[in-house]
Amino acid sequence: MLGWHLIFSAYGFWLPNDERGSGSSRVRAQHIYEAGGDATTVNTRHSVARKPHDVRLRLLAKESLKYPPVKLSGVQARAVARGIAAVIPKVGLVVYACAIMPDHVHLVVSRHRLDGDELLACIKRAGTRGLNEEGLHPMRECPRANGRLPSPWGGGGGKVMLFTKEDMLSRIRYVERNPVVAGLKAQRWSFVAPFVA
Repeated sequence: MLGWHLIFSAYGFWLPNDERGSGSSRVRAQHIYEAGGDATTVNTRHSVARKPHDVRLRLLAKESLKYPPVKLSGVQARAVARGIAAVIPKVGLVVYACAIMPDHVHLVVSRHRLDGDELLACIKRAGTRGLNEEGLHPMRECPRANGRLPSPWGGGGGKVMLFTKEDMLSRIRYVERNPVVAGLKAQRWSFVAPFVA
């Protein structure tokens, strides 16, 4: 294995029972289960984001969320990037591509001693730290009873093992193009290293 393509969503973006599929095997939140039913696990390496679906049902399920869905501004995306940049040398990770979208994040990273789930958790925590350090947490208006803020991220995330040079290059191109395809500016982050096979 050469690396990972890691994907995680902002809170409220991609629910575990989205009819296009998800990486979830169950719906943990009762209110989301009641609104949308069982989890819709998919086992594909390809994006299902453009798969036809009933948008009305997806939006109805989102109405059941406890908090408003997170949409990162450009300034918040920069704070997330700074948080990620701070953790990279601490854990010895190499990042080959990164796209911080308003509602989800893509990274292509090197093989690592941590597994995909551990890498996702580490990077999500780092992004949250970046938001907190700059006073930009998108859920600052929604503190819990104990005063802590909910996570700005959805649970889990996607992780695809990349085994070949072609896999790596294809995913790097996909991640680099993601903002442009969505009508945003191309992103250049100082912590992204060139991939050399």
